[in-house]
Amino acid sequence: MSEKVKITVMRTAHYDDLSALYENPIEHACFMREGMTFISKEAKMPDGFCESAWSVILPFVMTLAYGGSDIYDGWMKDKNSAMISCNDGFRPVSFFLQTDKERK
Repeated sequence: MSEKVKITVMRTAHYDDLSALYENPIEHACFMREGMTFISKEAKMPDGFCESAWSVILPFVMTLAYGGSDIYDGWMKDKNSAMISCNDGFRPVSFFLQTDKERK
C-alpha cells in the first residue's frame, strides 16, 4: 500500500535574460504558482499537474509513496520529504514533497 504525497509549489522563477537570448516566445509556458498544492495517490500524477515537472519529480514521489525516506542520506531535516525543482531552464519551479506518516 502506498502513501499519499503532498506536493507544494514553494518557489517559481523566471530568468528574463535567458528567455530573451534563447527562447522562442510562447504563451502560458508555466501555470504553477507559489502555494499551489497537489496530492499524489498511489504515486500517480495529480490532475492538473505539469507533465514536464512530473517527469522530474516522479522518482522522488515514488520513493516517498512506497515507504522510502532519508533521500540522499540526511539531506532533508524531515526524512519523509524532498525539495525538487523542475528542469525548465527559463522558469524553474521548486516543489516540496512530503508524506504524513511518521517513520522510525
